[in-house]
Amino acid sequence: MDRFGRYALVADDEPLIRMDVEAILTEAGFQVLTAAGADEALDILFSRGPEIELLFTDVQMPPGTMTGYDLARRCAGDMPQIAILVASGAQRPEPGTLPEGALFLDKPFSPDQVLRCLSQLLPNR
Repeated sequence: MDRFGRYALVADDEPLIRMDVEAILTEAGFQVLTAAGADEALDILFSRGPEIELLFTDVQMPPGTMTGYDLARRCAGDMPQIAILVASGAQRPEPGTLPEGALFLDKPFSPDQVLRCLSQLLPNR
């Protein structure tokens, strides 16, 4: 691990949103890895999973075989130690859609809203 010691993975198909979230999380002390889709994010999770503390994912990320909800559920099942934050401007999750312990954030969001979610997901950090 490098000097940051804490990693976050941001999965969003919109480059500007990825950059905004990367800046917010970097300011919060994370080393940030990024993916343009859920399939790419899953590859990163499997290769770097033990280092990753947070997954921040959008819901809709075409093209690909998975949605952000699918990615969140897969992450929770295979790597339950990773905190999960799911964001969308298009749809809110139905009951039971998010894995247990994950949080949902409506887009557009502010840096303060992201930081509040982080304090809920990672209270001891």
